[in-house]
Amino acid sequence: MSFSIGHRLFLSVLLAILAVAASAVYLLRQNVLASFGDYAVGIELDRLDELSGALAARYRTRGGWQFLPAGDERRGWIAAELARLQDLRQRRADAPPPAPAPPAEPVALVPPAPLDGAVPPAPPAPPAPPAPPMIPLPPPRLDAPRADGITHDLHQRVTLLDADGRYLAGRIPGALPQARRPIAVNGRTVGYLGVARSPRPSDAMALAFLEQLRGSLWLIVAAAVALSALAAVLLARHFRQPIRQLAAGAGALAGGRYEVRLPAARSDELGELARHFNALAQQLESAEGARRQWVADTSHELRTPLAVLRAQLEAVQDGVRSATPDTLDAMLRQVLALNKLIDELYALARADVGALDCKPVPLDLWAFATTHAQGFAARLQAAGLALDTGPAPARSLVLADPDRLRQVLDNLFENSLRYTAAGGRISLHARDEATQLRLVIDDSAPGVPGEALGRLAERFYRVDASRSRAHGGAGLGLALCRRLLEAQGGSLSFAHSPLGGLRVTLSLPLAGDAA
Repeated sequence: MSFSIGHRLFLSVLLAILAVAASAVYLLRQNVLASFGDYAVGIELDRLDELSGALAARYRTRGGWQFLPAGDERRGWIAAELARLQDLRQRRADAPPPAPAPPAEPVALVPPAPLDGAVPPAPPAPPAPPAPPMIPLPPPRLDAPRADGITHDLHQRVTLLDADGRYLAGRIPGALPQARRPIAVNGRTVGYLGVARSPRPSDAMALAFLEQLRGSLWLIVAAAVALSALAAVLLARHFRQPIRQLAAGAGALAGGRYEVRLPAARSDELGELARHFNALAQQLESAEGARRQWVADTSHELRTPLAVLRAQLEAVQDGVRSATPDTLDAMLRQVLALNKLIDELYALARADVGALDCKPVPLDLWAFATTHAQGFAARLQAAGLALDTGPAPARSLVLADPDRLRQVLDNLFENSLRYTAAGGRISLHARDEATQLRLVIDDSAPGVPGEALGRLAERFYRVDASRSRAHGGAGLGLALCRRLLEAQGGSLSFAHSPLGGLRVTLSLPLAGDAA
């Protein structure tokens, strides 16, 4: 069963929003409980205003707290005083209001006769009827029910303290936190009324409040689902398009269409992935082009000697040419050229798969190279070329395969001999640098164009100007030299020679026990 990215994003966003909503509800509950606790204690202290006033009046009358009972009677005195005040309040509320006095009979007063024609004053207005008595409100309850059904009476949690905070009456202070309200007489604090907070004094009110929010929680859940779906759709659309493009591009690469490219304008990880994909497609396209070129060049190089050999054999067979030693030598040269080409292709193929057989041994590279160069002395002299050798380096012991190294030097000297103009020079010198020994072969003009230096070790590559195929060779020698040296931990590089031709630098790591 497939699970798309859109579904995954939807579930992820939904779970995140639900987690946030659950955390918000939990924090709301905790804050509501704490806030209701403070609010409830404040209300309870307000209910004790009457007791506070009564205590202040008695303190003012007696001049101190001497009116309080002694001993254990103090513990129940506050509860008894609250009950007395409540009973007094109840009696006042139940007493009938006093009957209003009957209005007096109005006495008719004879206004005095006006003097000198003045206007007599108006009679006084009758008195207004008395206001109806106020109906007393019922006293507030002194107990607060808890959520577990237990009732904590307020009068059992009240403590009377003196101005220094010492116990006077009521509940003995314990571990529960206590809220205080001062008792003032003539502007001076003479004591405190404290109310002990129960562990959860406001659960009933808080849970009732939260119960009213239960219906809203379903709306919060529905809104969370809707927002999750909307966010998931937007995020999925944001990410799904480049992923689909990447999947389509990968399918195109798998089908051999290496020219495919992806838009890489994004600045996030998907944009970076698209750029890497384009680089991979470029490399695959280049590799495919090189492979096709390799097949074409190999076929061409194999076809040339075979075509010459076939033409000569057909000429002998038809009697056009006789099987003279010269004819046989010409055919043998074609066979040897074909055999060399096949050997080079085979060696390159083995090097590509890492199966090239190399047996490195400690070897004095400078002595080996100079001895090998002397073997070309006769051919160089015949071509009108001079050979110069430099001084021996301080260290020249390397780990190399003599047979593979001889093959490399054969190709390098053969290349210089073939492409250096008559009357030129070939120079051989070496230098040791840190852990490397560098063997340098310079030849004189003609040189190699700068743009061709980086391609000299490519297979079947030949410089079309001075170093053309007219001098022979299939363009595999330098490529084979580089792969043979790389298989032994070395390298091959090309540069312009101070003599006007090509400089070839052969580098191999020095042996560990070299002096």
